[in-house]
Amino acid sequence: MQQSPLFMQQRPQFRNYLEREGVEDDEPIELRLSVRINQDLLTKEKLVVPRLQEGRDFAREKVLLLEPDQEIHIRVDMLQVQVLEGSDSAVNTVNLRSRKEQNIPPESLAWVNWEQVYLDLLAYKERKGLTNLLIRPDTPKKVLGEAKYTLWVDKAVVRPRTFSERAWLQDAVMSILRKYVDVFYRRRREQWETKEALIYRPLDQSDPNLVLNSGVVGKQLEPTYILKVRRSETQLIEEIQKLLNDVECLYHKENSGMPRINFNLHLYQPLLLEQVDKLQATPPALKPSEAQFVRDLRAYWESEKANALAGKKVFLLRNLSRGSGIGFFEECGFYPDFILWILDNTCQRIVFVEPHGMLHAKSYSHDDKARLHERLPELAKNIGERSNRKDISLDSYIISATPFDVLYKSYDDGSWDREEFTQKHILFQERSQEYDYMKKLFEQQLSQPCP
Repeated sequence: MQQSPLFMQQRPQFRNYLEREGVEDDEPIELRLSVRINQDLLTKEKLVVPRLQEGRDFAREKVLLLEPDQEIHIRVDMLQVQVLEGSDSAVNTVNLRSRKEQNIPPESLAWVNWEQVYLDLLAYKERKGLTNLLIRPDTPKKVLGEAKYTLWVDKAVVRPRTFSERAWLQDAVMSILRKYVDVFYRRRREQWETKEALIYRPLDQSDPNLVLNSGVVGKQLEPTYILKVRRSETQLIEEIQKLLNDVECLYHKENSGMPRINFNLHLYQPLLLEQVDKLQATPPALKPSEAQFVRDLRAYWESEKANALAGKKVFLLRNLSRGSGIGFFEECGFYPDFILWILDNTCQRIVFVEPHGMLHAKSYSHDDKARLHERLPELAKNIGERSNRKDISLDSYIISATPFDVLYKSYDDGSWDREEFTQKHILFQERSQEYDYMKKLFEQQLSQPCP
Protein backbone atom coordinates (compact mmCIF):
# COMPACT_ATOMS: atom_id res chain seq x y z
CA MET A 1 0.00 0.00 0.00
CA GLN A 2 1.36 3.43 -0.94
CA GLN A 3 2.26 5.58 2.04
CA SER A 4 0.86 9.09 2.35
CA PRO A 5 3.13 12.18 1.95
CA LEU A 6 2.29 13.17 5.53
CA PHE A 7 3.53 9.79 6.79
CA MET A 8 6.72 10.14 4.75
CA GLN A 9 7.35 13.58 6.29
CA GLN A 10 6.85 12.23 9.79
CA ARG A 11 9.06 9.15 9.41
CA PRO A 12 12.29 10.78 10.68
CA GLN A 13 10.36 12.01 13.74
CA PHE A 14 8.93 8.54 14.23
CA ARG A 15 12.41 6.98 14.00
CA ASN A 16 13.72 9.46 16.59
CA TYR A 17 10.82 8.53 18.86
CA LEU A 18 11.65 4.82 18.55
CA GLU A 19 15.29 5.49 19.36
CA ARG A 20 14.34 7.52 22.47
CA GLU A 21 12.10 4.68 23.62
CA GLY A 22 14.82 2.09 23.04
CA VAL A 23 12.97 0.42 20.14
CA GLU A 24 15.15 -0.54 17.16
CA ASP A 25 13.92 0.69 13.79
CA ASP A 26 15.99 -1.37 11.37
CA GLU A 27 14.28 -0.44 8.14
CA PRO A 28 16.44 -1.58 5.19
CA ILE A 29 18.05 0.89 2.84
CA GLU A 30 18.20 0.27 -0.90
CA LEU A 31 21.42 0.33 -2.89
CA ARG A 32 22.26 -0.49 -6.50
CA LEU A 33 25.37 -2.45 -7.40
CA SER A 34 26.42 -2.38 -11.05
CA VAL A 35 26.74 -5.61 -13.02
CA ARG A 36 29.22 -5.99 -15.88
CA ILE A 37 27.99 -8.03 -18.84
CA ASN A 38 30.68 -9.86 -20.79
CA GLN A 39 29.85 -8.30 -24.15
CA ASP A 40 32.79 -9.93 -25.93
CA LEU A 41 31.44 -13.41 -25.17
CA LEU A 42 27.94 -12.50 -26.29
CA THR A 43 29.23 -11.08 -29.57
CA LYS A 44 31.87 -13.67 -30.34
CA GLU A 45 30.49 -17.03 -29.22
CA LYS A 46 26.96 -16.86 -30.72
CA LEU A 47 25.35 -18.63 -27.80
CA VAL A 48 21.66 -19.47 -28.17
CA VAL A 49 18.82 -20.21 -25.77
CA PRO A 50 15.39 -21.80 -26.28
CA ARG A 51 12.83 -19.01 -26.08
CA LEU A 52 9.33 -18.40 -27.36
CA GLN A 53 9.04 -16.81 -30.75
CA GLU A 54 8.47 -13.09 -30.51
CA GLY A 55 4.82 -12.26 -29.84
CA ARG A 56 3.66 -15.83 -29.10
CA ASP A 57 1.36 -16.29 -26.09
CA PHE A 58 -0.18 -19.62 -25.09
CA ALA A 59 -2.99 -18.07 -23.05
CA ARG A 60 -4.00 -15.87 -25.97
CA GLU A 61 -3.59 -18.37 -28.78
CA LYS A 62 -5.04 -21.58 -27.33
CA VAL A 63 -8.32 -22.36 -25.56
CA LEU A 64 -8.27 -25.51 -23.42
CA LEU A 65 -11.20 -27.59 -22.23
CA LEU A 66 -10.48 -29.59 -19.09
CA GLU A 67 -11.11 -33.28 -19.72
CA PRO A 68 -9.98 -36.70 -18.49
CA ASP A 69 -6.53 -37.73 -19.72
CA GLN A 70 -5.43 -41.32 -19.18
CA GLU A 71 -1.78 -40.32 -19.56
CA ILE A 72 -1.92 -38.29 -16.34
CA HIS A 73 -1.20 -40.03 -13.03
CA ILE A 74 -1.58 -37.87 -9.92
CA ARG A 75 0.11 -38.50 -6.59
CA VAL A 76 -1.23 -36.58 -3.58
CA ASP A 77 0.17 -36.83 -0.07
CA MET A 78 -2.29 -35.04 2.19
CA LEU A 79 0.32 -34.40 4.88
CA GLN A 80 2.51 -32.54 2.39
CA VAL A 81 -0.52 -30.67 1.06
CA GLN A 82 -1.42 -29.44 4.54
CA VAL A 83 2.15 -28.39 5.29
CA LEU A 84 2.56 -26.55 1.98
CA GLU A 85 -0.80 -24.80 2.11
CA GLY A 86 -0.77 -24.12 5.85
CA SER A 87 -4.40 -25.17 5.90
CA ASP A 88 -6.56 -25.03 9.00
CA SER A 89 -9.17 -27.33 7.49
CA ALA A 90 -10.79 -30.29 9.16
CA VAL A 91 -8.27 -32.67 7.61
CA ASN A 92 -5.80 -31.45 10.20
CA THR A 93 -7.81 -33.25 12.86
CA VAL A 94 -7.12 -36.61 11.21
CA ASN A 95 -3.95 -38.47 12.10
CA LEU A 96 -2.32 -37.94 8.71
CA ARG A 97 0.94 -39.50 9.86
CA SER A 98 -0.82 -42.86 9.80
CA ARG A 99 -1.72 -42.34 6.14
CA LYS A 100 -1.64 -45.16 3.59
CA GLU A 101 -2.32 -45.41 -0.10
CA GLN A 102 -6.07 -45.08 -0.58
CA ASN A 103 -8.65 -44.80 -3.34
CA ILE A 104 -11.96 -43.02 -2.92
CA PRO A 105 -14.67 -45.70 -3.21
CA PRO A 106 -17.64 -44.90 -5.49
CA GLU A 107 -20.08 -44.88 -2.57
CA SER A 108 -18.09 -42.13 -0.84
CA LEU A 109 -18.50 -39.78 -3.80
CA ALA A 110 -22.11 -39.23 -2.72
CA TRP A 111 -20.73 -37.25 0.25
CA VAL A 112 -18.97 -34.78 -2.04
CA ASN A 113 -20.51 -31.35 -2.64
CA TRP A 114 -19.81 -31.22 -6.38
CA GLU A 115 -21.23 -27.75 -6.85
CA GLN A 116 -18.76 -26.43 -4.29
CA VAL A 117 -15.95 -28.43 -5.93
CA TYR A 118 -16.75 -26.78 -9.25
CA LEU A 119 -16.76 -23.28 -7.75
CA ASP A 120 -13.54 -23.93 -5.83
CA LEU A 121 -11.85 -25.25 -8.98
CA LEU A 122 -12.89 -22.14 -10.92
CA ALA A 123 -11.42 -19.98 -8.15
CA TYR A 124 -8.21 -22.04 -8.20
CA LYS A 125 -7.69 -21.68 -11.95
CA GLU A 126 -8.27 -17.92 -11.64
CA ARG A 127 -5.67 -17.69 -8.86
CA LYS A 128 -3.21 -19.56 -11.07
CA GLY A 129 -3.91 -17.24 -13.99
CA LEU A 130 -5.09 -20.04 -16.29
CA THR A 131 -7.33 -17.69 -18.22
CA ASN A 132 -7.60 -19.90 -21.31
CA LEU A 133 -8.74 -23.02 -19.40
CA LEU A 134 -12.47 -23.79 -19.56
CA ILE A 135 -14.11 -26.07 -16.99
CA ARG A 136 -17.64 -27.41 -17.41
CA PRO A 137 -19.78 -27.98 -14.30
CA ASP A 138 -19.85 -31.77 -14.78
CA THR A 139 -16.14 -32.11 -15.56
CA PRO A 140 -14.69 -32.34 -12.00
CA LYS A 141 -16.78 -35.43 -11.18
CA LYS A 142 -15.96 -36.98 -14.54
CA VAL A 143 -12.23 -36.36 -14.12
CA LEU A 144 -12.16 -37.84 -10.63
CA GLY A 145 -14.05 -40.88 -11.81
CA GLU A 146 -11.58 -41.59 -14.60
CA ALA A 147 -8.33 -40.14 -13.26
CA LYS A 148 -5.37 -42.27 -12.28
CA TYR A 149 -4.24 -41.12 -8.87
CA THR A 150 -2.43 -42.23 -5.76
CA LEU A 151 -3.77 -40.71 -2.55
CA TRP A 152 -1.81 -41.00 0.68
CA VAL A 153 -4.16 -40.31 3.56
CA ASP A 154 -5.83 -41.87 6.60
CA LYS A 155 -8.64 -44.30 5.78
CA ALA A 156 -11.15 -42.11 7.63
CA VAL A 157 -10.70 -39.39 4.96
CA VAL A 158 -11.99 -41.54 2.10
CA ARG A 159 -14.68 -43.29 4.16
CA PRO A 160 -16.42 -40.60 6.23
CA ARG A 161 -18.86 -42.01 8.76
CA THR A 162 -20.73 -38.87 9.68
CA PHE A 163 -22.02 -35.83 7.85
CA SER A 164 -19.52 -33.60 9.65
CA GLU A 165 -16.61 -35.73 8.44
CA ARG A 166 -17.37 -34.99 4.80
CA ALA A 167 -15.00 -31.99 4.97
CA TRP A 168 -12.10 -34.43 5.09
CA LEU A 169 -13.23 -36.07 1.88
CA GLN A 170 -13.96 -32.69 0.28
CA ASP A 171 -10.36 -31.59 0.93
CA ALA A 172 -8.99 -34.81 -0.57
CA VAL A 173 -11.08 -34.44 -3.73
CA MET A 174 -9.97 -30.82 -4.18
CA SER A 175 -6.31 -31.75 -3.65
CA ILE A 176 -6.52 -34.36 -6.41
CA LEU A 177 -8.32 -32.04 -8.82
CA ARG A 178 -6.00 -29.07 -8.20
CA LYS A 179 -3.00 -31.26 -8.94
CA TYR A 180 -4.75 -32.65 -12.00
CA VAL A 181 -5.42 -29.14 -13.33
CA ASP A 182 -1.74 -28.22 -12.82
CA VAL A 183 -0.48 -31.26 -14.72
CA PHE A 184 -3.14 -31.06 -17.45
CA TYR A 185 -2.39 -27.41 -18.17
CA ARG A 186 1.37 -27.86 -18.00
CA ARG A 187 1.30 -30.76 -20.45
CA ARG A 188 -0.87 -28.89 -22.92
CA ARG A 189 1.40 -25.84 -22.69
CA GLU A 190 4.53 -27.95 -23.16
CA GLN A 191 2.98 -29.61 -26.21
CA TRP A 192 2.20 -26.21 -27.71
CA GLU A 193 5.68 -24.83 -27.00
CA THR A 194 7.39 -27.95 -28.34
CA LYS A 195 5.34 -28.27 -31.50
CA GLU A 196 4.70 -24.63 -32.33
CA ALA A 197 6.41 -21.85 -30.41
CA LEU A 198 9.95 -22.47 -29.08
CA ILE A 199 12.95 -21.57 -31.22
CA TYR A 200 16.67 -21.08 -30.62
CA ARG A 201 17.24 -17.37 -30.22
CA PRO A 202 20.67 -15.68 -30.05
CA LEU A 203 21.61 -14.72 -26.51
CA ASP A 204 22.14 -10.98 -26.28
CA GLN A 205 21.87 -8.27 -23.64
CA SER A 206 18.12 -7.96 -24.23
CA ASP A 207 17.56 -11.49 -22.89
CA PRO A 208 15.60 -11.32 -19.60
CA ASN A 209 18.37 -13.26 -17.84
CA LEU A 210 20.72 -10.35 -18.56
CA VAL A 211 18.49 -7.31 -18.07
CA LEU A 212 18.86 -7.46 -14.26
CA ASN A 213 16.97 -4.36 -13.04
CA SER A 214 18.50 -2.15 -15.71
CA GLY A 215 18.59 1.45 -14.54
CA VAL A 216 20.61 4.60 -14.93
CA VAL A 217 23.99 4.35 -13.19
CA GLY A 218 26.00 7.52 -13.65
CA LYS A 219 25.10 8.56 -17.20
CA GLN A 220 24.59 5.09 -18.66
CA LEU A 221 21.83 2.48 -18.60
CA GLU A 222 23.33 -0.53 -16.82
CA PRO A 223 22.08 -3.80 -15.34
CA THR A 224 22.28 -3.77 -11.56
CA TYR A 225 21.61 -5.69 -8.40
CA ILE A 226 19.04 -4.06 -6.14
CA LEU A 227 20.26 -4.57 -2.59
CA LYS A 228 18.19 -4.08 0.53
CA VAL A 229 20.43 -3.94 3.58
CA ARG A 230 19.45 -3.53 7.23
CA ARG A 231 20.56 -0.15 8.54
CA SER A 232 22.28 -1.81 11.48
CA GLU A 233 24.67 -3.60 9.08
CA THR A 234 26.93 -0.57 8.89
CA GLN A 235 30.06 -2.54 7.96
CA LEU A 236 28.30 -4.23 5.04
CA ILE A 237 26.89 -0.91 3.83
CA GLU A 238 30.36 0.63 3.93
CA GLU A 239 31.78 -2.33 1.98
CA ILE A 240 29.13 -1.96 -0.73
CA GLN A 241 29.78 1.77 -1.00
CA LYS A 242 33.51 1.10 -1.36
CA LEU A 243 32.83 -1.36 -4.17
CA LEU A 244 30.76 1.20 -6.02
CA ASN A 245 33.93 3.27 -6.35
CA ASP A 246 36.39 0.41 -6.89
CA VAL A 247 35.54 -1.23 -10.21
CA GLU A 248 38.71 -3.34 -10.31
CA CYS A 249 37.87 -4.95 -6.97
CA LEU A 250 34.15 -5.37 -7.72
CA TYR A 251 34.60 -7.25 -11.00
CA HIS A 252 37.88 -9.10 -10.52
CA LYS A 253 38.42 -9.84 -6.83
CA GLU A 254 36.62 -11.57 -3.97
CA ASN A 255 36.50 -10.75 -0.28
CA SER A 256 34.44 -11.57 2.79
CA GLY A 257 33.27 -8.00 3.32
CA MET A 258 30.80 -8.32 0.45
CA PRO A 259 30.85 -12.08 -0.34
CA ARG A 260 30.83 -12.75 -4.07
CA ILE A 261 32.29 -14.95 -6.79
CA ASN A 262 34.01 -13.66 -9.90
CA PHE A 263 34.21 -16.31 -12.61
CA ASN A 264 35.29 -14.97 -15.99
CA LEU A 265 33.30 -17.61 -17.87
CA HIS A 266 30.05 -16.51 -16.26
CA LEU A 267 28.31 -14.06 -18.57
CA TYR A 268 28.23 -11.28 -15.99
CA GLN A 269 30.18 -10.28 -12.90
CA PRO A 270 29.93 -10.53 -9.96
CA LEU A 271 27.78 -13.30 -8.51
CA LEU A 272 26.72 -12.30 -5.00
CA LEU A 273 26.49 -14.83 -2.17
CA GLU A 274 23.49 -15.16 0.10
CA GLN A 275 23.69 -13.40 3.47
CA VAL A 276 20.62 -14.47 5.40
CA ASP A 277 19.13 -11.77 7.67
CA LYS A 278 21.60 -9.17 6.41
CA LEU A 279 20.84 -8.54 2.78
CA GLN A 280 18.17 -9.18 0.19
CA ALA A 281 19.26 -9.06 -3.42
CA THR A 282 17.35 -8.85 -6.68
CA PRO A 283 18.20 -10.96 -8.61
CA PRO A 284 18.67 -13.41 -5.70
CA ALA A 285 22.15 -14.08 -4.38
CA LEU A 286 23.58 -17.60 -4.61
CA LYS A 287 22.64 -20.16 -1.99
CA PRO A 288 25.49 -22.31 -0.59
CA SER A 289 24.91 -25.27 -2.96
CA GLU A 290 24.74 -22.89 -5.94
CA ALA A 291 27.91 -21.07 -4.92
CA GLN A 292 29.71 -24.39 -4.49
CA PHE A 293 28.72 -25.43 -8.01
CA VAL A 294 30.21 -22.23 -9.48
CA ARG A 295 33.45 -22.68 -7.50
CA ASP A 296 33.72 -26.33 -8.53
CA LEU A 297 33.10 -25.51 -12.18
CA ARG A 298 35.74 -22.79 -12.07
CA ALA A 299 38.26 -25.15 -10.47
CA TYR A 300 37.50 -27.96 -12.93
CA TRP A 301 37.90 -25.65 -15.91
CA GLU A 302 41.23 -24.34 -14.66
CA SER A 303 42.59 -27.85 -14.12
CA GLU A 304 41.21 -29.44 -17.31
CA LYS A 305 41.10 -26.69 -19.98
CA ALA A 306 44.37 -28.02 -21.42
CA ASN A 307 43.52 -31.67 -20.78
CA ALA A 308 40.02 -33.23 -20.76
CA LEU A 309 38.45 -29.97 -21.98
CA ALA A 310 41.11 -29.09 -24.57
CA GLY A 311 39.47 -27.64 -27.66
CA LYS A 312 36.23 -27.02 -25.77
CA LYS A 313 34.66 -23.79 -24.54
CA VAL A 314 32.55 -23.53 -21.40
CA PHE A 315 30.20 -20.72 -20.39
CA LEU A 316 27.74 -20.29 -17.54
CA LEU A 317 24.73 -18.10 -16.81
CA ARG A 318 22.56 -17.81 -13.74
CA ASN A 319 19.00 -18.63 -14.76
CA LEU A 320 16.39 -16.44 -13.12
CA SER A 321 12.87 -17.37 -12.11
CA ARG A 322 9.36 -16.78 -13.40
CA GLY A 323 9.07 -14.01 -15.97
CA SER A 324 12.80 -13.84 -16.74
CA GLY A 325 14.45 -17.24 -16.70
CA ILE A 326 14.00 -20.29 -18.90
CA GLY A 327 11.43 -22.48 -17.20
CA PHE A 328 9.96 -25.91 -17.55
CA PHE A 329 6.45 -26.95 -16.46
CA GLU A 330 5.92 -23.32 -15.48
CA GLU A 331 2.81 -23.99 -13.40
CA CYS A 332 5.00 -25.99 -11.02
CA GLY A 333 7.58 -23.22 -10.99
CA PHE A 334 10.74 -25.09 -12.00
CA TYR A 335 13.49 -22.83 -13.30
CA PRO A 336 16.89 -24.60 -13.19
CA ASP A 337 19.48 -22.45 -11.43
CA PHE A 338 22.09 -22.41 -14.20
CA ILE A 339 22.50 -22.67 -17.94
CA LEU A 340 25.81 -24.28 -18.93
CA TRP A 341 27.12 -24.18 -22.50
CA ILE A 342 29.74 -26.64 -23.73
CA LEU A 343 31.00 -25.73 -27.20
CA ASP A 344 33.32 -27.36 -29.67
CA ASN A 345 33.84 -26.89 -33.38
CA THR A 346 30.77 -28.87 -34.36
CA CYS A 347 28.02 -28.34 -31.80
CA GLN A 348 26.63 -26.34 -28.90
CA ARG A 349 25.50 -28.32 -25.87
CA ILE A 350 23.08 -26.50 -23.55
CA VAL A 351 22.82 -28.07 -20.10
CA PHE A 352 20.40 -26.94 -17.39
CA VAL A 353 21.81 -27.48 -13.90
CA GLU A 354 19.94 -27.41 -10.60
CA PRO A 355 22.00 -27.75 -7.37
CA HIS A 356 19.81 -28.29 -4.31
CA GLY A 357 19.15 -30.52 -1.32
CA MET A 358 17.03 -33.62 -1.95
CA LEU A 359 15.96 -34.72 1.51
CA HIS A 360 12.31 -34.27 0.57
CA ALA A 361 12.57 -35.45 -3.03
CA LYS A 362 9.84 -37.67 -4.46
CA SER A 363 10.50 -41.04 -6.03
CA TYR A 364 12.09 -40.77 -9.47
CA SER A 365 8.91 -41.70 -11.35
CA HIS A 366 7.16 -38.68 -9.78
CA ASP A 367 10.17 -36.34 -9.77
CA ASP A 368 9.58 -34.05 -12.76
CA LYS A 369 12.72 -32.04 -12.08
CA ALA A 370 14.96 -35.11 -12.12
CA ARG A 371 13.23 -36.57 -15.17
CA LEU A 372 13.50 -33.40 -17.25
CA HIS A 373 16.54 -34.85 -19.04
CA GLU A 374 14.34 -37.59 -20.52
CA ARG A 375 12.19 -35.08 -22.41
CA LEU A 376 14.88 -32.65 -23.54
CA PRO A 377 16.35 -34.61 -26.50
CA GLU A 378 13.00 -34.68 -28.28
CA LEU A 379 12.41 -31.05 -27.40
CA ALA A 380 15.84 -30.12 -28.82
CA LYS A 381 15.03 -31.94 -32.05
CA ASN A 382 11.70 -30.15 -32.49
CA ILE A 383 13.15 -26.72 -31.71
CA GLY A 384 16.08 -27.40 -34.04
CA GLU A 385 13.77 -28.23 -36.94
CA ARG A 386 11.80 -25.03 -36.38
CA SER A 387 15.01 -22.98 -36.07
CA ASN A 388 16.83 -24.70 -38.93
CA ARG A 389 19.60 -25.74 -36.51
CA LYS A 390 20.97 -29.28 -36.22
CA ASP A 391 24.00 -28.50 -34.07
CA ILE A 392 22.36 -27.93 -30.66
CA SER A 393 21.51 -30.39 -27.87
CA LEU A 394 19.60 -29.89 -24.61
CA ASP A 395 20.19 -31.76 -21.36
CA SER A 396 19.76 -31.36 -17.60
CA TYR A 397 21.20 -32.47 -14.26
CA ILE A 398 20.21 -32.35 -10.63
CA ILE A 399 23.23 -31.72 -8.39
CA SER A 400 22.32 -33.13 -4.99
CA ALA A 401 23.66 -31.29 -1.96
CA THR A 402 22.27 -34.20 0.05
CA PRO A 403 25.08 -36.79 0.30
CA PHE A 404 24.70 -40.17 -1.36
CA ASP A 405 24.90 -42.02 1.97
CA VAL A 406 21.79 -40.13 3.11
CA LEU A 407 19.76 -39.90 -0.08
CA TYR A 408 19.94 -43.45 -1.40
CA LYS A 409 18.06 -44.79 1.64
CA SER A 410 14.97 -42.71 0.96
CA TYR A 411 15.02 -42.10 -2.81
CA ASP A 412 13.00 -44.34 -5.08
CA ASP A 413 13.16 -47.95 -3.80
CA GLY A 414 16.34 -47.46 -1.74
CA SER A 415 18.45 -49.74 -3.97
CA TRP A 416 20.20 -47.24 -6.24
CA ASP A 417 23.99 -47.08 -6.27
CA ARG A 418 25.97 -44.05 -7.46
CA GLU A 419 26.04 -45.34 -11.04
CA GLU A 420 22.24 -45.59 -11.14
CA PHE A 421 21.96 -42.00 -9.94
CA THR A 422 24.48 -40.92 -12.58
CA GLN A 423 22.54 -42.63 -15.35
CA LYS A 424 19.45 -40.75 -14.19
CA HIS A 425 21.41 -37.45 -14.28
CA ILE A 426 21.48 -37.01 -10.50
CA LEU A 427 25.00 -36.20 -9.32
CA PHE A 428 26.28 -35.67 -5.80
CA GLN A 429 28.14 -32.47 -4.97
CA GLU A 430 31.31 -34.32 -4.04
CA ARG A 431 34.83 -34.11 -5.46
CA SER A 432 37.40 -36.74 -4.57
CA GLN A 433 39.64 -39.32 -6.26
CA GLU A 434 36.83 -41.88 -6.05
CA TYR A 435 33.97 -39.63 -7.17
CA ASP A 436 34.05 -36.27 -8.91
CA TYR A 437 30.68 -34.96 -10.02
CA MET A 438 32.23 -32.38 -12.33
CA LYS A 439 34.21 -35.05 -14.13
CA LYS A 440 31.13 -37.24 -14.45
CA LEU A 441 29.01 -34.41 -15.84
CA PHE A 442 31.52 -33.48 -18.54
CA GLU A 443 32.45 -37.07 -19.39
CA GLN A 444 28.79 -37.94 -19.83
CA GLN A 445 28.16 -34.90 -22.00
CA LEU A 446 31.24 -35.27 -24.18
CA SER A 447 30.68 -39.00 -24.69
CA GLN A 448 27.44 -38.25 -26.51
CA PRO A 449 27.72 -37.54 -30.24
CA CYS A 450 26.76 -34.11 -31.44
CA PRO A 451 23.21 -33.94 -32.80
